[in-house]
Amino acid sequence: MAVKNGASYIAEQVDSIVGQLGVNDELIVSDDHSTDSTLDIVHSFNDPRIRIYSSARLGATHNFELALSRSSGDVIFLADQDDIWHSDKLATMMPYFDEFDMVVCDCALVDEDRKVISDSFFELHGSGKGFLRNLVSNSYMGCCMGFRRSVLKKALPFPGDTATHDFWIGMVAETHFKPMFLKKSLVDHRIHDTNASTSGRASTTPPMKRVTQRYKLVRNLIRSL
Repeated sequence: MAVKNGASYIAEQVDSIVGQLGVNDELIVSDDHSTDSTLDIVHSFNDPRIRIYSSARLGATHNFELALSRSSGDVIFLADQDDIWHSDKLATMMPYFDEFDMVVCDCALVDEDRKVISDSFFELHGSGKGFLRNLVSNSYMGCCMGFRRSVLKKALPFPGDTATHDFWIGMVAETHFKPMFLKKSLVDHRIHDTNASTSGRASTTPPMKRVTQRYKLVRNLIRSL
């Protein structure tokens, strides 16, 4: 979990995660110089499975890279600071790793008060696997993704011009591994005025910038072959 000034919602999210962790699991929290009470809230859980690091004002993408580089598990899940995991998220997703290298669950989109905006991100965006499909319209949303360490090893380090961590990791999985999309909502993805990204909403990136980002992505994927 990469965090920055997430005090408004982070307690609910951390609580939804740690209740599902085993004794040998970990929650990596990488803080990008929060100026609110984010870290105080995380520390208040007093849970030895929570490991907290500070980044050097890296921004969201490379703060996630730092968090991932600190992880030690065989299966890694990404988490946003303002979402809520459903209580059966890990139990539902883990069995699929017997066959697949990456599993992407569906999520509901909710507002600040957890009022449902949409029951299914997949249905809104036509989500599913496929290189060209996702190159045109990315449906790899980080808060829904889990993947094997083999995927992470291939994705790290992020190319310096990586626009978003989840798009890069998802397309690495498309290129080199076996991903699957699980049509079950296991996360409440909170939409509010201070989201770090536009995940779950229409992109605000200008069209030419989107084209440039995708050109760089494909170039980096070719280099990874």
